[in-house]
Amino acid sequence: MELKERVEGVLGLFDEHYGPVKCYLTHENPWQLLIATMLSAQCTDDRVNMVTKDLFKKYTSVKAFAEASLSELEQDIRSTGFYHNKAKNIIACCQQLLVEHGGEVPSDIESLTKLAGVGRKTANVVRGNIFGIESIVVDTHVKRISNMLGFTESQDPVKIEFELMEILPKDHWIRYNTQAIAHGRKVCIARRPQCGACFLSGYCRHFEESAAKNAK
Repeated sequence: MELKERVEGVLGLFDEHYGPVKCYLTHENPWQLLIATMLSAQCTDDRVNMVTKDLFKKYTSVKAFAEASLSELEQDIRSTGFYHNKAKNIIACCQQLLVEHGGEVPSDIESLTKLAGVGRKTANVVRGNIFGIESIVVDTHVKRISNMLGFTESQDPVKIEFELMEILPKDHWIRYNTQAIAHGRKVCIARRPQCGACFLSGYCRHFEESAAKNAK
């Protein structure tokens, strides 16, 4: 099967089964999504949402985070893991936002990735969900499912991002991430993928290879 045909088939089925899926991280404004995404590294969205429910009531602005006590913020976000670095980066990031951007979250990738603790994944989450800028977010679900589908063989998130930009139509860049997350949670579960019940089996390279091995 040609890659173009595979991509079209997968995206059509993703739209049919999941439609446009909203961002899983609860937020009311750009800086809340920025901080929530920073907290989501090596942590589930559900856990982050539990933490930010109280966190955003305690710290109600970029200025409040910029002036936060490091030790206190560490305890506030402790359950998200890697809380020492996350707290340090959140405070530094918010200080940069105040000094360099007047307390506003910038929309361009260069400015975002210059902020403490903000990589391309976090930047693209903000760009896509806040500013409506077509962006591809490569998280663990996108990486794994894109590999299994045969969209990319790379393990490097940045390479995967640019490879997906080459093959996915722009109007699917944002939704591909949330649809892949939905699929990774419901069907293509990391440790126990339900290949036999997967509606993508006809387009999945992993399924094809597994079937070929079992036929020998």
